[in-house]
Amino acid sequence: MKKSEKVSFVINKLQELYPVIPIPLDHKDPYTLLVAVLLSAQCTDIRVNQVTPSLWELADNPKDMMRQNVDDIKAIIRPCGLSPQKSKAIHRLSEIIMEKHDGKVPETFEELEELPGVGHKTASVVMSQAFGVPAFPVDTHIHRLMYRWNLTNGKNVTQTEKDAKRLFPRELWNDLHLQIIFFGREYCKARPHAPLECPICSKVGRAGLFK
Repeated sequence: MKKSEKVSFVINKLQELYPVIPIPLDHKDPYTLLVAVLLSAQCTDIRVNQVTPSLWELADNPKDMMRQNVDDIKAIIRPCGLSPQKSKAIHRLSEIIMEKHDGKVPETFEELEELPGVGHKTASVVMSQAFGVPAFPVDTHIHRLMYRWNLTNGKNVTQTEKDAKRLFPRELWNDLHLQIIFFGREYCKARPHAPLECPICSKVGRAGLFK
């Protein structure tokens, strides 16, 4: 199967399996999404969604959040892991949003990535899900599946993102990155993995591995 045929197959299968695409992290605006994505680093979306209601009761906007004590933020988000770093980042980015961006989450990759605790992946999620800008955030699921489907060499997430953007139509990026994540969680887990039973790996898996 040619690579272009693999790409078409993947797109069609994911659309068939996930015609409606929910947003994994509960949020109500760009700010709460930004904080939720930051919390999701090395933590499950389920756990983040369990924690954020209490955090929003404390503060659900940058003006109120910057007025909170970092220790109070840390106590609430402790179940998400890395709470010392994340609480400081949430507090400081809230200050910066108020000081430099008039209380609004910035709408460019560059400005988002200048915020504490916000890397390229977090910025990409916010740009795509909050502002509708085409982006392809690569998490462990996407990195794993793109390699299994022989659509990237698997060296690093930066290369995987480049390959995904090169292979998939730009207008589909925002849907596809979520569809691949859901597919990885449901059908194509890291372990155990049964390639011949996987709806996509069984058709487009790496040559020699899934026969």
